[in-house]
Amino acid sequence: MLVEARRHGVEYSVDHQEDRFLILTNDGAHDFKLVAAPIHRPGREAWEELVPERSGVRLNAVDVHIGHVVLGQRSDGLQRLEVLNSATGDLQVVDQPDSAYTAFAGSNPVYDSSVMRFFYTSLNAPWSTVDYDMNTRERTIVKEQPVPGGYNRADYVTDRLWATSADGTRVPMSIVYRKGLKSDGTNPAVLYGYGAYELPSDPMFDAARLSLLDRGFVFAIAHVRGGGEMGRQWYEDGKFLCKTNTFDDFIACAVELIDRGYTNPRQLAIRGRSAGGLLIGAVVNARPDLFACAIAQVPFVDALTTMLDESIPLTVNEYEEWGNPNDPEFYEYMKSYSPYDNVHRANYPSMLVMAGLNDPRVPFWEPAKWVAKLRSMTLSARPIILKTDLGSGHSGPSGRYQSWREEAFVSAFMVDQLQAS
Repeated sequence: MLVEARRHGVEYSVDHQEDRFLILTNDGAHDFKLVAAPIHRPGREAWEELVPERSGVRLNAVDVHIGHVVLGQRSDGLQRLEVLNSATGDLQVVDQPDSAYTAFAGSNPVYDSSVMRFFYTSLNAPWSTVDYDMNTRERTIVKEQPVPGGYNRADYVTDRLWATSADGTRVPMSIVYRKGLKSDGTNPAVLYGYGAYELPSDPMFDAARLSLLDRGFVFAIAHVRGGGEMGRQWYEDGKFLCKTNTFDDFIACAVELIDRGYTNPRQLAIRGRSAGGLLIGAVVNARPDLFACAIAQVPFVDALTTMLDESIPLTVNEYEEWGNPNDPEFYEYMKSYSPYDNVHRANYPSMLVMAGLNDPRVPFWEPAKWVAKLRSMTLSARPIILKTDLGSGHSGPSGRYQSWREEAFVSAFMVDQLQAS
């Protein structure tokens, strides 16, 4: 059966509920909407709008039950769940205990059940599996990630902050730290960012982070434009000829942490991976005075040269994210922010740059030549270290223990450098 003929730029997914189809689509809705259609006449002309497009709310997923529809959505920089009552049309957000969190539906194979199972986590809440009664709104935790060592989430505080970027845009930030932290500007801090491909950097629990938090660190995620945290427009405002918004947002988040007394420039480390490494490279060029330490893992830092080389397998596909530098307008814009091309004489922070010898996405010579140029141009005596893993690719070392060793190395570098600042 043909539901609706394919059209360029239009996406839709179809689910079945009783005597109708439920269709999630971006047809006339930038951030998607939910419509219903009778089974015998499912085409566009018969669509009935159930959940219209809403400004700043990106609908991502649908899970259908006999009496309810569970919607996965993003708004205010959070991955949220909503429940639509099929009989009344009432729509309600599933309340969660933290101000910054991640929640998404799990497997719900029993169609006629009023209980929806979902997964939940936050920066201080280990992953949990929750059964949620959509009639009574009662929640039951059926499983929780064990954390060895006597972990108590009440010992840690998580919060949501907002920074104001250069163009006035409000940028969300998720933050966690150990309870009792003083906002006197003396704390070491790590600010993480990505901001590309509409991929969100959701606040999630990570036991490896506890070592830093217990040493008095603040950990923050900057949900910058280019990611998917705030809807499709948030992504589009951080790509192509708007890419520098990503960097302005990250700098604004760093300034906000400092202004609120969480840290200071001599105690602030920043971290990013892949396209997030490009972010790190761009902001240390723009504001080397703002950071004491930078971690760039498999960083896409020679962007202009790479995007000009069509013989590299991924280059042409990447035109959809960065633009085609064979177009003079894109060439000049990309040249204005490409980290390698904009290294200059400055007091650069301590830097740990990590590459993988077998990386097919960011070849090892990109971070290598960037480090060489940084070393030749920096005016500071701070270390700029290149660490190339001879057995790994773009995603880092294989295996649990190797990954932990890499994380321990990164953490040790940050602790060492911020203590020395």
